[in-house]
Amino acid sequence: MVQAFKKLHWTEHSKIKMRQYGLSKQKLSGILHKPERKEKGIVLGTTAVMKTNKIFFKEKITTLSNAWKKPKKAPGEIWIMYKDVKDFRKIISAWRYPGISKPGEEIPIPMDIRQELLKNYDFK
Repeated sequence: MVQAFKKLHWTEHSKIKMRQYGLSKQKLSGILHKPERKEKGIVLGTTAVMKTNKIFFKEKITTLSNAWKKPKKAPGEIWIMYKDVKDFRKIISAWRYPGISKPGEEIPIPMDIRQELLKNYDFK
């Protein structure tokens, strides 16, 4: 059974974090539709999905011709936390995690985002 496309609702918190981490709606929509991993969110009823930054090439020797190429991306992950509500998907937060997390472990959420979500967000 194919799941119907849900309309996305971006919270103010998610918009602020997108600007902070340099993430676009297009990039996050792609992660939502094809995540590498899906975990349970820190708040009841939420889901978190992620995708890792891919390293395109590994050059150990820098020459004049290699100096003008794009540098490789830093290893890390982009996470999105959302909640499905009736006919739309509410994007609660998005962030970049600089490391690589292990599947099944607690989701790596920066402390400022965690505190703000647990104290100030209405999940109804």
